[in-house]
Amino acid sequence: MTTLADRFSLRRTASLTRWNTVLLARNRLAFMYAVVLPLLPLGLLFTGERGDATVGAGAIVTLFLVATLFPVYYNVLSQFVSRRDELVLKRMRTGETRDPELLVSIALPGAMSALLLSAVAIPIAAALEQPLPVNPVRYAALAVIAVTMFVAFAYWTAAWTRNAEAAQLTSLPIIILASIGPMTSTIPDMSDRLREILSLTPGAAMSDLIRISWFGFDGPDAKQATLTFAETWGQAAEPLTVIAAWTFTAVVLARRSMRWEPRA
Repeated sequence: MTTLADRFSLRRTASLTRWNTVLLARNRLAFMYAVVLPLLPLGLLFTGERGDATVGAGAIVTLFLVATLFPVYYNVLSQFVSRRDELVLKRMRTGETRDPELLVSIALPGAMSALLLSAVAIPIAAALEQPLPVNPVRYAALAVIAVTMFVAFAYWTAAWTRNAEAAQLTSLPIIILASIGPMTSTIPDMSDRLREILSLTPGAAMSDLIRISWFGFDGPDAKQATLTFAETWGQAAEPLTVIAAWTFTAVVLARRSMRWEPRA
């Protein structure tokens, strides 16, 4: 009888994750994308009036977006495609390593980087006179869901990416989809209909959840905290539903299109 331990080994997964982390650290460009680049948006906190919550919201949203797109989405995509084309995954699957162990171990280094950055942002922002998250539970849940969503999108994108070089092009649709939502607040003359459509993108949902759960803003144009801890739960229901729907869609697409061998 096959047990869960036979299908998924924490020991093997931890060993593979350690190996993938070492490879990430040795790649200077990938390491910069994973650690340095996501922290750069915090430089916005040094501009304008010290402690301005609207500036803080923009900085945290940008940090969160960069941390999930590059250490998670693009890194997982490029790593999976490279090892698939080099037949590394095919060889490993012929041994005792299971498919879930391979998928989790490739995703974990970038995922841990993004989660760590989202946590480190709190004391850094507080030191620069930004408020502490109004609802840290909702903020932490957002971080986990967003990481899961972009990991799934990475594996889905890998299914139609021929090689690591092509990932620079095939990743653009997801990057644009994630980035266009937060930009809506910077376009004052946008029609209400278009704004409503863009609010259904994953990036817009992430932006709304950060503004609600961290800064207590009750709308896209809010500049002062008005929501209490209890009120943030109801206010965050709609964007949370949007990002949960995208996550479910990404997981389904990834499962249906997974390719373990190079494309012909």
